[in-house]
Amino acid sequence: MDIAYIVVSLLAAIWIMIPAYVPNSAAALFGGGRPIDLGRNFSDGRRIFGNGKTYRGFFAGVLIGILAGVAEISLRSAMGWTFLPEQTLLSVSLLAAGALLGDLAKSFLKRRLGKERGEKWPVADQYDLVIGAFLLVLIGNPEWFFNTITVPIAIWILILTPLLHRAANIIGYLTGVKDVPW
Repeated sequence: MDIAYIVVSLLAAIWIMIPAYVPNSAAALFGGGRPIDLGRNFSDGRRIFGNGKTYRGFFAGVLIGILAGVAEISLRSAMGWTFLPEQTLLSVSLLAAGALLGDLAKSFLKRRLGKERGEKWPVADQYDLVIGAFLLVLIGNPEWFFNTITVPIAIWILILTPLLHRAANIIGYLTGVKDVPW
């Protein structure tokens, strides 16, 4: 593998994941209001998701993720950046929604394990959005997934995600959007 291929794969990984990376930060920034679980508990007596998962945050996050993806589609076309993977309205919508559905699934599992809101859960905290995004794209647009996510791109996504997750959480903490820096 030459250096150009490695760099293009890195750029492609970032490009593909922008619609999935943006929603979590947007949900934290614009969240609040009515919790998705409406304050209800699961059969184990613990909250289903918790106060941190709200309708406003979920829908704002998905919308902003989709808008980021639409901007990518327009920018790729306008700039002629054919070296970057082609996004579609369907792919960016599935990536954005899947990222937050993965976060919701992780929150559900965290509550079942007795973990509190904001408590660290290494690996799950970093990869929930990737798993959710990939699963939803695999269900809703498998052809795009298999034509777009190559092995080198997948490796870059696995490397970049925890680094970007940590950086975004530190920024969120420093700006007062998050209560904890993880």
